[in-house]
Amino acid sequence: MFNKFLRENKIAAYILTVLRLYLGYSWFTAGLGKLTSGGFDASGFLKGAIANPVKGPDGAIVFGWYVDFLKHFALPNVDVFNVIVPVGETLIGLGLILGCLTTTAMFFGLVMNFSFFLAGTVSHNPRDIFLGFIILTAGYNAGRIGLDRWVVPFFRKMGNKNTSPEKTKATV
Repeated sequence: MFNKFLRENKIAAYILTVLRLYLGYSWFTAGLGKLTSGGFDASGFLKGAIANPVKGPDGAIVFGWYVDFLKHFALPNVDVFNVIVPVGETLIGLGLILGCLTTTAMFFGLVMNFSFFLAGTVSHNPRDIFLGFIILTAGYNAGRIGLDRWVVPFFRKMGNKNTSPEKTKATV
């Protein structure tokens, strides 16, 4: 019942727009700040996450696989992450603010939120993850009051043009 409300109700579309704008502004300003600060460097954050991993009550490392990912992939490729993080944050923010490819933007926002969370940064991530899942669950309705009103039907139409009846018939 709640899913139906989120996905189809016009009042929900207005509520989702407020949530979307709030998260979009947060993502956009975070990314833009990194882009305009004169040089974002994730190496300190990565080294800190590797040196102080998330530990359980027994002192054991909880996300050892993620620490290995950071140590053996992210840190050696920090130059790539120095570009991906601020550009990604900015694009996620723009997508949410404009309501353009909203579910795609929110999906990648959640990927980034979980990445920060797994690295041990709590901050506002739980709130952003909660709101992000609401937006992602709402699907098209989250961007209805935005550019998705025109972008999503355009992509659906383009997808249908590339599907000929011969390709979709089942062969026996």
